[in-house]
Amino acid sequence: MAHRVALRAQRPRSVWLTVLPMLLTVLLVAVWAEGQDYYELLGVSREATTKEIRRAFKQLALTMHPDKNPGDASAHEKFLQVNRAYEVLKDEDLRKKYDKYGEKGLDEQQGGRYESWNYYRYDFGIYDDDLEIITLDSGDFEAAVNSGEIWFINFYFPRCSHCHQLAPTWREFAKEMDGVIRIGAVNCGDNNHLCRRKGINSYPSLYIYRSGQRPEKFNGERNRDNLVRFSMQFITTTITQLWQGNVFSEIESAFSSGLGWLITFCSDSGDCLEPRTRQKLAGMLDGLVKVGWMDCTTDEQICASFQVTSGATALFPPGSALNKPGSVLWLNTLDSKEIYNQVINHLPDLELLTSDSFQSKLAHHRWLISFTFGNKNSASNEYKKLQAFLRNDHIQVGRVDCIADSELCQSLYIHKPCMAVFKGLGIHDFEIHHGKDVLYNIVGFARDSVRAFVTTLGPDNFPSDKKEPWLVDFFAPWCPPCRALLPELRKASIQLAGQMKFGTLDCTIHHNLCSRYNIQAYPTTVIFNGSSVHEYEGHHSADGILEFIQDLVNPSVLTLDPSSFTEKVKGRDEGQIWAVDFYAPWCGPCQALMPEWRRMARLLSGQILVGSVDCQRFQSFCQSQSVRAYPEIRLYPGNSRQPDRYTSYNGWHRDAHSLRTWALSFLPRASVDLTPETFRSLVLSGRDHWVLDFYAPWCGPCQHFAPEFEVLARMLKGEVRAGKVDCQAHYQTCQSAGITAYPTVRFYPYLGKKRHEQSGEHINSRDANVIADTVRQRLQQLLPRLHNKPKDEL
Repeated sequence: MAHRVALRAQRPRSVWLTVLPMLLTVLLVAVWAEGQDYYELLGVSREATTKEIRRAFKQLALTMHPDKNPGDASAHEKFLQVNRAYEVLKDEDLRKKYDKYGEKGLDEQQGGRYESWNYYRYDFGIYDDDLEIITLDSGDFEAAVNSGEIWFINFYFPRCSHCHQLAPTWREFAKEMDGVIRIGAVNCGDNNHLCRRKGINSYPSLYIYRSGQRPEKFNGERNRDNLVRFSMQFITTTITQLWQGNVFSEIESAFSSGLGWLITFCSDSGDCLEPRTRQKLAGMLDGLVKVGWMDCTTDEQICASFQVTSGATALFPPGSALNKPGSVLWLNTLDSKEIYNQVINHLPDLELLTSDSFQSKLAHHRWLISFTFGNKNSASNEYKKLQAFLRNDHIQVGRVDCIADSELCQSLYIHKPCMAVFKGLGIHDFEIHHGKDVLYNIVGFARDSVRAFVTTLGPDNFPSDKKEPWLVDFFAPWCPPCRALLPELRKASIQLAGQMKFGTLDCTIHHNLCSRYNIQAYPTTVIFNGSSVHEYEGHHSADGILEFIQDLVNPSVLTLDPSSFTEKVKGRDEGQIWAVDFYAPWCGPCQALMPEWRRMARLLSGQILVGSVDCQRFQSFCQSQSVRAYPEIRLYPGNSRQPDRYTSYNGWHRDAHSLRTWALSFLPRASVDLTPETFRSLVLSGRDHWVLDFYAPWCGPCQHFAPEFEVLARMLKGEVRAGKVDCQAHYQTCQSAGITAYPTVRFYPYLGKKRHEQSGEHINSRDANVIADTVRQRLQQLLPRLHNKPKDEL
């Protein structure tokens, strides 16, 4: 059974004697860890990234592991504590629960097992420390591969020997292709769901990803030259040969589009970029500079007009000319990375917006703005490539110097370098980027943000007195769960456009506002609907948010207090059934149950009443109801003469469908079991409409469909009768009806005369609502036919 969080209770003396040795061991660990929280145990700040947490744990694992401390009797317990801290803080949901509720909000099993010392030394994140290799996880994988850049990704498993054999080659390859394409790695041990979703079933698996196209797998021999050759074929940017017939038209055409030219002049003397280097540079500078070459042995006169007498390479920015001093950049290297850096440095900076032009520029166009503070950051040259990536999205790219325009930045509450998208609706309708400061992440953010309806909030636009509903996400930029939630908020805002507004509030800047709403952990998501305030508890996903909001508009779970519990549950009418969840807000399993409980309540709508009781708020009441552990799920059956009678749920699974099946089992049957005789007499020869479920007792889908069919039977009660045929017991009947799969749903309408057709009308659905709609539509179609029948047939 799933773990439950036990309440404190007195135990008999014999039990204490049994657990005393175990308790002494736990106390030793508690003494060692006294005064230290999980962040302190790992030696990281509360703002630490997942990567920093991982590195800190690895260092501790290599020194504290019991394998390295055989003489220390407490080494095992100490390392268990450190391992538990890591297991919790690396997980976005668990980290939030820990930040908000401490250890009492967690499942006590976290961190109960650990690996050998050799695992942490050799297998724990093969590429974590490689600068040229970007380790992706489920949080940023999609943004990376859909950014418009080319990605070559190595899906590996920590214990895979072939993965370790490939590692040195992959590192050499990554250094050679650095800047040309993105080289990535995914640890399938940590991201098994992502790898399964991508169809990875062997390690290592190497795939090229290009935005909007199917990934292509590398199947050749895994050496550096093969990897380079394979990846280079995906760089399809054109390298143009320039000669007397096209050189001036090509140059003028590029200049008119705002693009410069990188031209390598080739002669017998050498100093010309080789074809592979040209191709690399074409990929690296795609959208910024055209790459071409000129053969000076055959076009000597043209080369001479460029003042070239031997091999050379030069950058010609838009509008440049040989007679303008300094306008042409002559390059004295053949190395692709050095040329790339010199070209990028020479290109014009992003358009500078000032306080005078800021408002007018942003009034009617969408902008991605880089806010800098004096000295440009290390990524500012890379930002020059943003306009090329976002040109087709009609997003302008500019910059603001917050030293020169400090009042402007202060009015926007921008106090450090950042990127922000302004959506063309004024200077206060913007969203700040809080993801990784890398090109692919910024591009993905910009594209998503202009389509979404999420606004960065501050004291000036916080919706404290607004009548329209708002969803406000209180967050901290350093918090991994917060960063993971932001794209989900954008998705939800698109779904609810016009119905609800979305905003984010950075609690590291707006401390007072966050304190006013008693924000204790990040992210905390709150729905403001006029005077009512609701904190979101559920999955950090767009679907979870949408379900929660739907439930606020039309609540499916009634919040019970001692008074309403006595009135509604204990005072229930005869035949009325209640399902009640007794929970504590800090309890991890309770939090996991909440969205499933709401989903179950919607599935049970109109059949069973569903409620919940907060046992932290009403502790004495829950104790009076003999609630001993959280969550406690109870069903109070429809017998009003025994108001205190209930049945507790003891199933393994707490998902909505499992809970619903359990609850529906307490309702009286609405369908009837049919035999061969009753099938013939009631269905084929009777005067009622019938919907039938043909099933087999051993069939899993049949068992899953059974409660749904009962829901259908109750929905159609009074209109259509519902019956079930056991095809294991009555094989001949099912064979005569043409049943070849289980479960099969058939509709047998009464047409005003004896029915000879045994097969009925097949309905291809297992959803009660869909089947009910299909049956009612069919009945509407049959009404004219039935009304036209002779009276004696009726």
